[in-house]
Amino acid sequence: MIPAEAKPAMQGALAGMLATCSADGTPNMIHVSQVFYVDPTHVALSFQFFNKTERNVAENPFVEIRCFDPKTGDRWILEARFVRRETEGPTFEQMDMQLEAVASVTGMTGVFKLRGADIYEVRSIQRVALAAPAALLPGAPS
Repeated sequence: MIPAEAKPAMQGALAGMLATCSADGTPNMIHVSQVFYVDPTHVALSFQFFNKTERNVAENPFVEIRCFDPKTGDRWILEARFVRRETEGPTFEQMDMQLEAVASVTGMTGVFKLRGADIYEVRSIQRVALAAPAALLPGAPS
């Protein structure tokens, strides 16, 4: 179950990371534009350019996804399994609109094309809190 406090990390403000592994055990890690909350047990990742990742997921559907809360800096680590790719429908449309909004703000309109919304079943999720540097803690010596 994806906890409510993880949702801010799944709104596209910060890029996520996706780790896959081929059938022979060769790892691959990439940045993904969007980790998108779908429902309490599923997220969608933006599918744009990922040839090696696509091959790995076809051979081994189990992945690790990392996303980051833009306000707290906390990292969420999701263990997930690929379910399907959507190229139309509500999830795809919402992700496409969000990707275009981010592109327009960063001057990258027309550069990123959403080819699919890859749906993953979240099998476990873990929060890793950002440790504040000691100098930022109340009462820390300067």
